[in-house]
Amino acid sequence: MLTPLLRRALLATTLSIVLSAPDALAQKKTVCAITINSADEKEVFRRSLPEAEFDFVELVEKGHPDWLESACSKRVRCDVLLISGHFDDGTEFYSGRPDAPESLPVEEMERASCSSCELFSQLKEVYLFGCNTLDPRPLKSASPEIARSLVRSGYSQADAERLSSQLAQVHAESNRDHMRQVFKDVPVIYGFSSKAPLGPAAGAMLSRYFQSASGNEIGTGEASGRLLKLFAPSSMTVAAGLRDSDAQADYRRDVCHFADDRLSPAEKAAFVHQLLHREAAEARMFLGYIEKYIASLNDEARRTEDVSQALSAIAADQPAREKFLTFARDADDPAVRARMIAVARNLGWLSVSEQRAEWMAMIGEQLAQNAIRSADVDLACTLNRDGSLGAYRDLRVSTASNGAVPQAAMLACLGNETAQARIVHALSSPRDEDVQMAQIYLRHRPLAGAKELRDLTLAVAHMPSSDAQVRALNTLAAYRLSDRTSMEELLSLFSATKLIEVQRAVAGILIRGDLSAMPGVELLKRIRQSRLKSTDGEDMIDVLIRRLQRP
Repeated sequence: MLTPLLRRALLATTLSIVLSAPDALAQKKTVCAITINSADEKEVFRRSLPEAEFDFVELVEKGHPDWLESACSKRVRCDVLLISGHFDDGTEFYSGRPDAPESLPVEEMERASCSSCELFSQLKEVYLFGCNTLDPRPLKSASPEIARSLVRSGYSQADAERLSSQLAQVHAESNRDHMRQVFKDVPVIYGFSSKAPLGPAAGAMLSRYFQSASGNEIGTGEASGRLLKLFAPSSMTVAAGLRDSDAQADYRRDVCHFADDRLSPAEKAAFVHQLLHREAAEARMFLGYIEKYIASLNDEARRTEDVSQALSAIAADQPAREKFLTFARDADDPAVRARMIAVARNLGWLSVSEQRAEWMAMIGEQLAQNAIRSADVDLACTLNRDGSLGAYRDLRVSTASNGAVPQAAMLACLGNETAQARIVHALSSPRDEDVQMAQIYLRHRPLAGAKELRDLTLAVAHMPSSDAQVRALNTLAAYRLSDRTSMEELLSLFSATKLIEVQRAVAGILIRGDLSAMPGVELLKRIRQSRLKSTDGEDMIDVLIRRLQRP
């Protein structure tokens, strides 16, 4: 039997051994990988980091689109996060391979960051292997109507411009801002301000880094000067996650009201109402989030008592309605104005007929101003996709702009038959601006008659070789031409043109067309004899030749 003295000595010895042994389990870090595109970067980390100190978890589950939610439900916590994927447009990480449908939208990352998910809760480092992931250029800007709105609210011109500038800075939402908001409080976020190296190249650079360093910098929350120097020619940069003391902290809290899965739809509706009580200029900056929230409410959700009451409170709020619609009518961008009008309709502030009247007031102003862009034509055709604006097809325009192609395109979108004939004819105009207007209209309202299509094809084939002709030919490629006369005219154009871009556009039409009426051997011979030399590799003409060579 041990005496008390011996027991104390044994306990002290055991405790000393335990404390002196490497506490591998307690110190082991979790490296999470989200492999959307290239696995090269992840595999270099896996090979280079000691298994005794790092666990690796791949979060993407092939064939399971809810893999991020699955990781949250499993209460995975990452110390280090590696994300590999293309990120060109700043809205999602995606793969360039057709066999890899997985993606990671920024919206899903916001949900994980703002909600009960613990995935990012103990992160020390994030590695974003994708182009533009930390690009500081703003994605949005405060338009002039914001300052005008603030002046209407009682601010002086100087104060309105100052507040407008502050709103622009807080709501600019560059890719860098997005990543800092998603990875709040994370000490180190590596990414790229412009083009990033492809996976194999990035993997090779990482291998050189680990050869020159033991890897003891990984997971420390301290930026590595060695890593940044190695990747400096590839635009690698580093940022820190947003902190509560930063200027954008309040904005992140607002964004999280939309993303937090702990908030009910009724609570989110109440927050939308709160936003609409603020200056209209600030509510405008949250337009995208408000639109997504409204789209998330199905009929069943709208019928629940708490959501119904919250939406009814918004619909009955006349001061908020007037403030919102006044701002919408003053918007410089017609697309923003149309979106705000649609939101007003969904919030119960406009009836269907009132919404149409608002849209037509906007289109009428554009026609009167005689400053119509191709985007405006696209918007008008989109708003009238169901023909509901047909009652306005004979809307009058000023005599000065009566024959202008942009006005004709706008009226054609409303269903005006005279304008429709005018804009279809404009596809063969020598002016590229006119052709672009016709191209947009025909994308929304394709030709249905065979004779009309034949006449248009002949007119385009006789245009002078130019960028306008290339655009017109590319528009015709959307139709499956089968008319022998049209095909012969296009082949004559192929032989006569001195522009390889025109030949490629003709080849694109022939590939999609029905060539059964054309003698295959003779057609192949004519294409080979007439083709111009390409200086930039294989093109559409080569694809056409291969098709004609098949039995």
